[in-house]
Amino acid sequence: MSGCPPWWKGTRGEWLVIGQLILMAAVALAPPAWRWTAPSRALWVPLGVLLVIAGGWLGLRALYELGPSLTILPRPRRRGTFVQTGLYARTRHPAYGGLLIMAVGWALWRGSGLHLVLTAVLTLYIHAKARREEAYLMELFPGYREHRARTKHMIPGIY
Repeated sequence: MSGCPPWWKGTRGEWLVIGQLILMAAVALAPPAWRWTAPSRALWVPLGVLLVIAGGWLGLRALYELGPSLTILPRPRRRGTFVQTGLYARTRHPAYGGLLIMAVGWALWRGSGLHLVLTAVLTLYIHAKARREEAYLMELFPGYREHRARTKHMIPGIY
């Protein structure tokens, strides 16, 4: 690793990942607050469970499809490939989309307004991180700009 700057300088987006992990932990571990009760809870809990499952499937499939290009950092691997198949043929950030679907599902499952607020903060953060990641991708892959114009942002066929 000679020639690589230390991780704490954040040249590959390390601090963005740390911020994301902190927000994910807050969503997952915060105690429920501003709870809703029956009968609305009986409606939202099953939907929340389905969203957690669907988001988990989308996120895991997206990570699998990246293969050796997978990195937790926003800056892509120099020797990585530009993946445009599978989920990535229709959306640019399906792993982030899966994460956000899971977070919404978790908030509904928990029946917690606090979790919805934390999910909104996580969503804004993920969008900012994705913008930075896309700038890196446009630098490294000349065809990324066209890919960006023809695909959805995070959720295939929706957004």
